[in-house]
Amino acid sequence: MLQDIVAFAPTLEAWRRDLHAHPETAFQEFRTSDFVAKTLASFGVEVHRGLGGTGLVGVIRGAADGPTIGLRADMDALPMEEQTGLAYRSTVAHSFHGCGHDGHTVMLLAAARHLAANPPRRGKVHLIFQPAEEVGQGAERMIADGLFERFPCSEVYALHTIPLYAEGTACVRPGATLSGTHVFEIAVRGVGGHGAAPHTTVDPLQVAARLAAEISSIVGRHVDPLEPAVVSLGQLSAGSAPNIIPAEAYLAGTIRSYDPATEARIVEKLDAICRGLALMSGCTVALSSKASCPPCLNDPRAAAAAAEAAGAVLGAENVQTGRRPLPFSDDFALMLAQWPGAYIFLGQPGAMCHHPTFDFDDRLLPIGASILCRLVERQTGANA
Repeated sequence: MLQDIVAFAPTLEAWRRDLHAHPETAFQEFRTSDFVAKTLASFGVEVHRGLGGTGLVGVIRGAADGPTIGLRADMDALPMEEQTGLAYRSTVAHSFHGCGHDGHTVMLLAAARHLAANPPRRGKVHLIFQPAEEVGQGAERMIADGLFERFPCSEVYALHTIPLYAEGTACVRPGATLSGTHVFEIAVRGVGGHGAAPHTTVDPLQVAARLAAEISSIVGRHVDPLEPAVVSLGQLSAGSAPNIIPAEAYLAGTIRSYDPATEARIVEKLDAICRGLALMSGCTVALSSKASCPPCLNDPRAAAAAAEAAGAVLGAENVQTGRRPLPFSDDFALMLAQWPGAYIFLGQPGAMCHHPTFDFDDRLLPIGASILCRLVERQTGANA
């Protein structure tokens, strides 16, 4: 690890715990964004705000022309209650840093501090602080606001801690590393009425129940068994009383795959099921897409560079490059679709991300920051 970052670790821990106690959900990261901007400015870093709403970019320039390395951290929290009982637990109702974005933000700030004091000899570093990763919309908003027209990159990288891998290890693989995700909603509308006279109604609840059963069969009957894919329903709601047939029902879920063609086939079959049940029942069945994110595809050369940088900090024997891709998603994929780069995992102990008892391990702050700095050094030729 870089010793100046290690020496600064107590301050990093204090920053991280303050962010943890004041979480902000998608596009509401006002306090967090203000803190990041103020902190970057204190390092002498050039700051540009207002990308994707609360997003911002810090720029560190080297002495000569060369490659531009983009480093991205996500800032938003989850809309859920914390159950850790920590002294620095969330002070905001139904808002919780349950995925480690407080730690990711501070790791990139720590890297910024080191790089500002030790700028690359060649090229630039673009420090990308992104809102709204949890809803899969922050990267798209930043890009739409001209992120890469104003701050083009030669390569882009992101780092995420995850309890699936052992403490003291990292994982970065070439190719698919995270699945794509397609969020869908289905609104079923019929005619409500008395539960004793169902023949006078057009029952949307029955249609919703059949939809739930049919949706679960799509992967098993319409996707190649050798092609990974998951369709999950997370919401199904209808009705207000046991003796009233409702007029509406609602379903929502996700499609996850590593292949856009597989996703398209699943959506096609889902639409066909909706149209068929509408025809059979007389209900209106409206399928809509709420959000979509492609798979995270690591560039092989960038993945190798990231693995080498992680190995320089953790030891090459503690860096895995052959693990299977994971069925989670991250809209950093949209940045990888524009520039070569890689998504790096850093192992940590404790509860899984999105669990109400999750907490970021502060011991990882100097480790993650050191990996990002070593990566910049390697890719800009700072050690040449």
